[in-house]
Amino acid sequence: MPDNYTSNTLVIGTGYWGKNIVRNLHELGALYGICDRDPEKLESFADQYPGLVTYQDLNQALEDEEVDNIAIATPAETHYEMATRGLEAGKHVFVEKPLALNFAQGEKLVRKAEETGLTLCVGHLLEYHPAVVKLDKLVKAGELGKIQYVYSNRLNLGKFRNEENILWSFAPHDIAVILRLIGGMPVEVASYGGSYLQPNIADTTVTNLVFDDGTRGHIFVSWLHPFKEQKMVVVGEEKMAVFNDTADKNKLMLYDQGADWVDGKPVPRRQEGKPVTFEDREPLKDECRAFLDAATSGERPVTDGYNGLRVLRVLQASQHSLQTGAKAVPIYESYESLTPYE
Repeated sequence: MPDNYTSNTLVIGTGYWGKNIVRNLHELGALYGICDRDPEKLESFADQYPGLVTYQDLNQALEDEEVDNIAIATPAETHYEMATRGLEAGKHVFVEKPLALNFAQGEKLVRKAEETGLTLCVGHLLEYHPAVVKLDKLVKAGELGKIQYVYSNRLNLGKFRNEENILWSFAPHDIAVILRLIGGMPVEVASYGGSYLQPNIADTTVTNLVFDDGTRGHIFVSWLHPFKEQKMVVVGEEKMAVFNDTADKNKLMLYDQGADWVDGKPVPRRQEGKPVTFEDREPLKDECRAFLDAATSGERPVTDGYNGLRVLRVLQASQHSLQTGAKAVPIYESYESLTPYE
C-alpha cells in the first residue's frame, strides 16, 4: 500500500538512476510527473505509469503549480543549476549526489533553501541503508569503543563516466558515512590516483582522512576492478565491525577482536564474528520517504544541505590534493561550522 502523501513530486531525469527514483515515488504514492529531454522515455514512462504528467521542457515543468517537490537525477554538472531553479520556483528539492561541483555553489543552495524555508535534501543513499543505520547506532552506543580507523573499498568494472572522475562518482557515499560514524569533519585529507582510460579523469583514487582526535579514514574507489566490492571496516578500541554490501547474507558483522597487552606486548585477540541483524528495507525508498516527510513537516532530513556541504568540503579538498601529487590539504570549516551532527 502506498504511503498517504498528499504532495506531488516531479522527477527530472529518468535515466540510469532516475528510473529507480520514479519507481519508489510511485510506490509511495507521491509521483506526479517526470521531465526528460528524450520523448521516447516520456512515452515509455507514461505507458508504465498511467496518469503520469510528462514534460520535455523544464521551464514548463517548474511553472506547474501542482508540483510541490522536484527530484533531480541529472548529470552532476547540472545539479547546481537545476536545484537553484527548483528553489527559485518554490519547490522542495531532492538532488542526487554530489550537491554541486564546489563548496561555493553548495553554500549558495543551502542559503537559498534557508531563506525560502524550503527543504533541500541530498542523495547520500548509503546513510539510509539499514545496515549503516544499525552500525551508526552501535558506534554511538559505544559498542566498538572509541573509533580508531575506518576504511572502505568501493570497486567495480564501470560504469565509466566522462563528466566526473571516480572520486566524485563513487567516494561521496563513503565520505558521508565515515563523517557520520566519526561525528565530525577531518582536519586534513590527502588523495592520489591514476587516469588510465581518459586523460585527467581519475579511474582509481585512494583518499586518506585525518581527524583531530587521531582517528583516520581510508577510501579506495575504482571503476577498473575485476569484481564488485562494497565493503567498510570500522576498527574500534574494543571491537570491529564489517559492512559488506555485496555479501549475499550477513552483510553486517561484529567482531570482538583487537589487541590485549600481555607482559608489556600487544597480543592479537581473535574471536568468531557475529552477524548483526537489521531491518530488511530498501534504502532508496527510505531516502525518498525522508525527503517527503521533511518537505511536509519542515524538519531537516538526515541528508540535508549541510550534510551535502560537509561531503563537498572533503571532496573539493581531495580533488585539490589529487591534482597536486597527493599533497595534504587542510580542511577549513565555514558557514556556521556546517552545523553539528545530531
